[in-house]
Amino acid sequence: MVNVGKKMSSFYIFLLTLAQYFQGQHGYTTNAPHIVLIVADDLGWNDVSWNNPDIKSPNLERLALGGVILNQSYVQPLCTPSRTAFMTGYFPYHVGRQNTYIRHLQPSGVFLNYTILPEKLKQLGYSTHIIGKWHLGYCNWSYTPTFRGFDSFFGYYLGSEDYYTHETHTSELNSIKNRGLNEQLFLDFRNNTKPAKGYNGIYSTQVFSKAATELISKLNPRIPTFLYLPFQAVHSPLEVPQRYQDMYKNIKDVNRRKYSGMVTALDEAIGNITAALKKFGFYGNSIIVFTTDNGGQVYAGGNNWPLRGNKGTLWEGGTRGPAFVHSPLLKRTGFITNNLFHAVDWLPTLLHVAGGQADSGIDGIDQWNMINGYGTAIRNEFIYNIYDTDTLRTRGAIRVGDYKLIIGSGGSPSGWYPPPYCQLYKLVQLHYISTESSERPNLSL
Repeated sequence: MVNVGKKMSSFYIFLLTLAQYFQGQHGYTTNAPHIVLIVADDLGWNDVSWNNPDIKSPNLERLALGGVILNQSYVQPLCTPSRTAFMTGYFPYHVGRQNTYIRHLQPSGVFLNYTILPEKLKQLGYSTHIIGKWHLGYCNWSYTPTFRGFDSFFGYYLGSEDYYTHETHTSELNSIKNRGLNEQLFLDFRNNTKPAKGYNGIYSTQVFSKAATELISKLNPRIPTFLYLPFQAVHSPLEVPQRYQDMYKNIKDVNRRKYSGMVTALDEAIGNITAALKKFGFYGNSIIVFTTDNGGQVYAGGNNWPLRGNKGTLWEGGTRGPAFVHSPLLKRTGFITNNLFHAVDWLPTLLHVAGGQADSGIDGIDQWNMINGYGTAIRNEFIYNIYDTDTLRTRGAIRVGDYKLIIGSGGSPSGWYPPPYCQLYKLVQLHYISTESSERPNLSL
């Protein structure tokens, strides 16, 4: 394993330490909690052990059961829109990021007139860091993490890449070829603004875990820290060290076996980061948030059973995902709440615990009191999304109370897909074999 800490510039570490010293000298040390926001990529409802005992995620389950499980936590159908919601507190259709994800060479991003979460936390005296996937724009330096409120960035700009070479995935190249452009695979891996070289052959989940633990060891626990950890896992391509895959020899479907191993590798990484928070004095005054960015991709090993649909759809399987809050600061723990929570709520909720306040007029609602075991449900409705492009046609969905309305298509695939090793799997296969439908999925994928 390469020591990621040694890869970080010694000059950068010196500047970071100096900045922390002056923050302490100017009275920025407070009782404000450290905030760790962990985002899994393409993690489905049925891909965590507290919803599916066949999945091995003991560290995540320990955190979830020792905190508050958000049983009706909603995100956007795709990655860029969800990350937009996390960072701005607005439904993506209000900021022009609702239709799809940011592609390679696309001159776009979250508009600069929006002050995003790390910028607001910086104003409150926080040290802010991101390790992992950005995917909110890189067409100009001003759209990149260290120009948008983060003190440091270690990760990649786009949506998918190889877990070992850290080069762009072929799906990114296909998207630009479809736009009449020509490009070769390239390294999409950054240490702040510089290319991060020397990680070829090292699995990204382990690289990010090591980078996070090294960073935590160098930060000052007396200064409030915002650590944003949007992992690459468990997005395709399906790649994982063999030892994790071997934990699921009972699963015959290769994609599901690899994907399940990727979940367990992610779980181990989060366990390592939690241990570092405890070892270096952060955990006792920390709030750990875990969420997916959208539903699982059933064509690439993910599973949303018993919810309907898939990543990229307005069905529940595309928009309702596993989430929890874990913190020694919670007044009440070990319970599941069925109150509605949406991705836009993270910004005002986290600003509240940091001692700040969100701007008026945003879509997000401060739900800290609900999470903390006090008060009843605050949110009664939300917009799943509103699409307005010619290719997708105008369509959308809204939920009010227990009722959901979809206008136009909910998206495809639109069925219910049990995991491939489940007895129901064969019954569903038979159903689709006998169904004359253009939306019939290939369940062997």
